[in-house]
Amino acid sequence: MAEISQPSGAWYFEGDALRIVPGHGKGVHLLRSSLGEVRVPLEAVASVSHESGRKSGRLRLRMRHGADPLVQATGGRLPDAADPYQLEVARNRSGVAEYLVDEIRNALLLEQVASGPCDRYLLPGPSVPLTLHGSDGEATFDGEQLRITWGWGAEESKKSAGPRVFGLDDLAEIQWAPPVGWENGFVRFLPKGVAPASVKPTHDPNTVVLWGLRMAKDIAESALLTAAVLARLPHPSGAPAGPALAKQGAAPALPVGEGAGVAGDQDTILRRLRELGELHRSGVLTDEEFAAAKKAMIDRL
Repeated sequence: MAEISQPSGAWYFEGDALRIVPGHGKGVHLLRSSLGEVRVPLEAVASVSHESGRKSGRLRLRMRHGADPLVQATGGRLPDAADPYQLEVARNRSGVAEYLVDEIRNALLLEQVASGPCDRYLLPGPSVPLTLHGSDGEATFDGEQLRITWGWGAEESKKSAGPRVFGLDDLAEIQWAPPVGWENGFVRFLPKGVAPASVKPTHDPNTVVLWGLRMAKDIAESALLTAAVLARLPHPSGAPAGPALAKQGAAPALPVGEGAGVAGDQDTILRRLRELGELHRSGVLTDEEFAAAKKAMIDRL
């Protein structure tokens, strides 16, 4: 097992999965501590890297498209401090970080994990129930039903519409935008059969606004609730959300050579062949392991 522990968290690679444990204390973003420990199956990983810097480095895990509802919900817009798939690494621990990266990359190569999109979520998403305290209202989600109530700061159009209650079958989509600077964020719920509102989020009765005055709390609550709802809606690929996935958070990976963007991704295969050669020359792979992995890659061309 390869592992690294830092004040903001720890990563433990166990061969078939990467276990990510958040750190403790004021320096850990509320989203990470609220999300808790995350087990990322190897099949969900697209790539991993260690980016060195003058004072510290950063481990960065990139997920396959459609593998994780939190990544799907936030679309790469999480601040670095809030992203559970990043870990700041002290300069004197860079060797340990590089070793962990090599171990994960070797496993991806030897297990021939596809790098293309997933047809279902491989992670379960945040635990429920969850509550979002927006600037003009409150949204709660218990895993089956979403309820929005308006507070004193809501516009009259929202107060007139009254509380909103949606079952999962009522929702077509959910959109998340974080607060940035002086610009408000929001979470917008799009019911089926209803065209997206052309009004601003402050006037849309299906949208909860985030002022960002409590930046960490707003980002944490809104991102986690959005991800929890998405995890239970049909997958972006069009596949329905299965009850086993919602309960267990696991699903079989796409078979090698199948799925959109896998069989035809020759650039990825050629890049991995070069990486195999480097691993063989450095002694990480034996002659037999190199030959077997190389043949598997060539067969996919």
